[in-house]
Amino acid sequence: MPILRFWGMGVLLVTFLLSAMAVIYSKYYSRLIFIEIQQQEKTLAQYEVEWGQMQVELTMLLGQNHVETVAREQLKLVMPLREKIIYIEP
Repeated sequence: MPILRFWGMGVLLVTFLLSAMAVIYSKYYSRLIFIEIQQQEKTLAQYEVEWGQMQVELTMLLGQNHVETVAREQLKLVMPLREKIIYIEP
């Protein structure tokens, strides 16, 4: 009977230790996942800022005034006189 009790206590101790190790591993793994989620959220926030900046830049570049300014200043284009414009009908 005492040997059976000894084995029962041994089994309980091993079960307890395995359970404790499983809890420790579970906490460790959940912290790793939480850190990864935070890093991904930070990266996502950076991409959202960059996307917003690109949207503003695209809007500015597509604006009529910007195209006209670039045509006049960088390409040195000028608007022709009204009488020199030829209209072609389809």
